[in-house]
Amino acid sequence: MQSVLSSRDIYKGLLTVKGLICRGPCNCVICFLIQFFNSSTASLCLFVFSSSGDSCCNPLSMGYIKKMIEQEIPGVYVFSVMIGKNIVEDTENGFFSDVNEQVSMVCNQLALDPKLKGGYNAMGFSQGAQFLRAVAQRCASPPMKNLISVGGQHQGVYGLPRCPGESSKICDMIREALNKEAYLGWFQKHLVQAQYWHDPLNDDLYKKYSRFLADINQERAVNETYKKNLQQLEKFVMVKFLQDSVVDPVDTEWFGFLKTGQAKETETLQESVLYKEDRLGLAAMDKAGKLVFLATEGDHLQFKEEWFKANLLPYLH
Repeated sequence: MQSVLSSRDIYKGLLTVKGLICRGPCNCVICFLIQFFNSSTASLCLFVFSSSGDSCCNPLSMGYIKKMIEQEIPGVYVFSVMIGKNIVEDTENGFFSDVNEQVSMVCNQLALDPKLKGGYNAMGFSQGAQFLRAVAQRCASPPMKNLISVGGQHQGVYGLPRCPGESSKICDMIREALNKEAYLGWFQKHLVQAQYWHDPLNDDLYKKYSRFLADINQERAVNETYKKNLQQLEKFVMVKFLQDSVVDPVDTEWFGFLKTGQAKETETLQESVLYKEDRLGLAAMDKAGKLVFLATEGDHLQFKEEWFKANLLPYLH
């Protein structure tokens, strides 16, 4: 008979293997946090923040995108933040850390940089997108001008359909951990992916115990500051990958999700209670033309440089 791991065993296992997850760019459990902040004032600025299988300084992923933006926008100011004391810690913190603490750390660094004083543009890849949105909602100064979400999961995820790194046990361990105990304290505090796990079959548990996603999505109460700050954006751009086999459900990339109480039918942002009650100000932003929904062919984060330049770079100028 196959042995069954307890939630505590799973958690210990995750901590044991955390230093062995990645051996190269995007060769890891979930490449969900490759994020950077582009800043735009009278002189252009770029704020870089990476994690989850990537680091601030990887020349084949974050470094490549940074270089491309610098070439396309001459004179752009670049600041890259490292979450941790070194590149190893920076990478690990994309899987094993408190997202709320990461957001606070970024807010502090943004506030202390005099070059960002007049405001900045922000672009988040995959899970980095919802973390950036938290920055916009929680930290009004310096002001975020445009937020570009590339494959972000704004209503969270419910499943890991194609978890990278299938040859190791880490994917199975994370799946089991999330399915069983996603809303327990130590997972919500230490496992990044648990902090945006959204279980439509256990909506009450999600709303009560989700420390990050339920908070920024106004599930428990309406924080008027969050709503006001988000509506200060000039544009909120959301990119969906039409053949995405990593994010489940893919509708979350456009702020849609599964209907509550089941796990098959989905609803759009416009059909959701969040929109109809305008708990976050998204309906008002939509009517004002501030929401932009883009779609591209390809799997998760698979896009051509030409498409990136033509469709996303205009929002960074």
